[in-house]
Amino acid sequence: MSEFSSEWLALREPADADARAEELLEPLRERLVTPLRIRDLGCGTGSMVRWLADRLPGPQHWTLHDRDPALLAVAAERKPASVTVTTSRGDVTNLCAADLAGTSLITASALLDLLTADEVSALATACAGVPVLMTLSVVGEVELTPADPLDAELAAAFNAHQRRVVLGRRLLGPDGVAVAAEAFGYHGATVRLAASDWRLDGTRSALTAEWLNGWVAAAVEQEPALGAAAERYLRERLAACAAGELTVAVRHRDLLALPRVD
Repeated sequence: MSEFSSEWLALREPADADARAEELLEPLRERLVTPLRIRDLGCGTGSMVRWLADRLPGPQHWTLHDRDPALLAVAAERKPASVTVTTSRGDVTNLCAADLAGTSLITASALLDLLTADEVSALATACAGVPVLMTLSVVGEVELTPADPLDAELAAAFNAHQRRVVLGRRLLGPDGVAVAAEAFGYHGATVRLAASDWRLDGTRSALTAEWLNGWVAAAVEQEPALGAAAERYLRERLAACAAGELTVAVRHRDLLALPRVD
């Protein structure tokens, strides 16, 4: 299952909703003036607007940005009744300050690991002066219970895979949130970070199994020598998952950047 497929996004949405750091919303709400014009970057099927709209004052108009027209169509169709939306198809790394003029808030989920350092720097420049909430950024830490000796090797290989070069672009992977915090701080924003960890157990066995398959596959793609051991590992982990005997914590961070008030 593709990490960008509507099926994968639907599977992870409840875990995302439970994980997002609600403690960042109060300082954000204090800085917002209605009516709100919000832009969600890399919106996927619109899970952010469904989670956040009722937690912010209204009225709200959301612009949903994504490269995939099929995902944009789902996001528009499943929007909360309390907000209006428009969709914008394109690469969010091409946005500039002029594109964001009049925006009250910029949001994104699970985006930073897919960007390069230069792209994050450019995004921070474009967003200067606008509050930014970026949720569910991986930080390269997972904890599986019970532990297995191969956990650390697979985690290291997976993190290396996330930092790989794709079409000449070196992705930030688990370094994304730290690079973004520095970039927004450089532009004078006050940056707050909060944990937003996935907690996976027998109540979310389908998501846990899908995550396991993807995690191990990426690690083996990065380090093929792990193949035979990883095959055994995955078989045993999936059996434990099906029996409700496996728990996984996937560490994430949420980032709130609030512009300086002069």
